[in-house]
Amino acid sequence: MPDFTLPTASLEAAMPVFYRYGLHTAPDAVLATTLHTTEADLAAQFPSRELLVHHAILADIERQKREHVELFAQYSSAVERLYGLLQLGLRDLAAVPGQFYVDLQTGFPKTWEAAMDNVNTYSAPQLQQLLNDGIRNRMFRSDINIQLVTKIIVEQLNMLLNPQVFPPDRYNMREVFRSIFLYYIRGICTEEGARIAAEHFARL
Repeated sequence: MPDFTLPTASLEAAMPVFYRYGLHTAPDAVLATTLHTTEADLAAQFPSRELLVHHAILADIERQKREHVELFAQYSSAVERLYGLLQLGLRDLAAVPGQFYVDLQTGFPKTWEAAMDNVNTYSAPQLQQLLNDGIRNRMFRSDINIQLVTKIIVEQLNMLLNPQVFPPDRYNMREVFRSIFLYYIRGICTEEGARIAAEHFARL
């Protein structure tokens, strides 16, 4: 494991470089400049591309979590928070080239595994908590099965990222995301929840 001299949070700045040039083909010179270091220091700290990609992805996951904290401070209801999460997801997905997740799955399996582990240990419990809160506040229907709905949403995410189901050269991934999630979430709302959801839905 390298002795980190770069602040871990700053590694998220490498993501736009990977999006633009590709995970395998992003130039070391551009990455070093973006991360405010030298190629030599970058190579010393991250001897392999796999290691750099891994820690950049982990840093980006932490960036997303910080944004979620800010979002939850801004919105109080579960419906608003859930739609806020979807808006952040749509924004992030719009910046990601369609081939990116294919390359991550096939070329960096350990990093892909870490990303999926984050879905199971962070995103899924977060969804369960939102659903619970929404039911208590009569924003979501009381007859929904929280465990099952959470599983469906997580599997919808897996389906979205499966290039065999939605080849990125044939589908606009932002539109797929919208079609998969937004209508489903609106369907589990109560009348009051749907009213609030409609206001946010109009913004997406």
